[in-house]
Amino acid sequence: MTAPTPGSLLYGFFEDHLKVQKGLRPASLRSYRDALRLFMHFVATDTRRRISRLSLPDLTAERVLGFLKHLEDQRGNRIATRNHRLAALRSFFDYVGAQVPETLAEAERVASIPTKRTPPPPTCFLERGEIRDLFEGLPSKGKFALRDRAVLLFLYNTGARVQETADLRVANLDLGDPPRVHLHGKGDKWRTCPLWQQTASLLRQLIEEYREELKDDFPVFLSSQKRPLTRFGIYKIVRRHTSQLLSKHADIRLKRVTPHVFRHTTAVHLLEAGVEVNVIRGWLGHASLETTYRYAEINTRAKEAALRACDPPVSAEFPRRPIWRDDATLLTWLNSL
Repeated sequence: MTAPTPGSLLYGFFEDHLKVQKGLRPASLRSYRDALRLFMHFVATDTRRRISRLSLPDLTAERVLGFLKHLEDQRGNRIATRNHRLAALRSFFDYVGAQVPETLAEAERVASIPTKRTPPPPTCFLERGEIRDLFEGLPSKGKFALRDRAVLLFLYNTGARVQETADLRVANLDLGDPPRVHLHGKGDKWRTCPLWQQTASLLRQLIEEYREELKDDFPVFLSSQKRPLTRFGIYKIVRRHTSQLLSKHADIRLKRVTPHVFRHTTAVHLLEAGVEVNVIRGWLGHASLETTYRYAEINTRAKEAALRACDPPVSAEFPRRPIWRDDATLLTWLNSL
């Protein structure tokens, strides 16, 4: 039996393990691809051999450590990127260890490489007044006025990821009563989100514009070339219409607004409206409830309300002369310390 090569193991890792077994979406696959491609180039350079000439013994934990150092020192990657690459390599080495038991010890060494601690990125969101100003300032006329308004309202209504929005098809919409949308998210998982009547109305108008071409697999949001909007096209729409918002609100906390800021905004506003955290988790498609709980940490208004609820009564002010100064026993004990 021919011994597996790095090339055959990489092929099986992507085509079977990631695509079939784990059901990863294209964006996640590209992230794994970039990590493994950089690592294999590093190993080839370190061994002074072509990638096609590498063998399994060349893939070691020491080279993984060297690769991680290379990312930070030579490529200038942040710690978060370094940790992301390490997670992809751990997954690959686990797969290799399962396929080739002789490499299991090396896989365990890679798994033991610690993740560097880094502060979580700030969770940025728009206040309700900023959302109101945004939609009030959107153009009502123009070739793409309807589409852009529908895209922005859909992002705010559903908290959908940008790729989920780009992948939206007519068949995913149920615009009856009550209106709702079926979103295809990370990990090949589906979830259902309710739609406001205003969102449903805009989507109906948008679909009506290309009724002649309408099919179930037809994309909801189109570019100027009548092709499905890409994630980068949606980024441009968001950036274009929020640029005035940033200039109007000089004290705004954001340097730029991205589609993911709308996702954070949806979560925070649902929390402020009293929606239970577990419902928000299902709404946003979080795999873990811990991910959803972070929005409670950045909800300033909730903290301020809690503080007001705990305001001490006026009569509870501290006395001018602390009581312990008149307690001889306590004073004796303090002096003995």
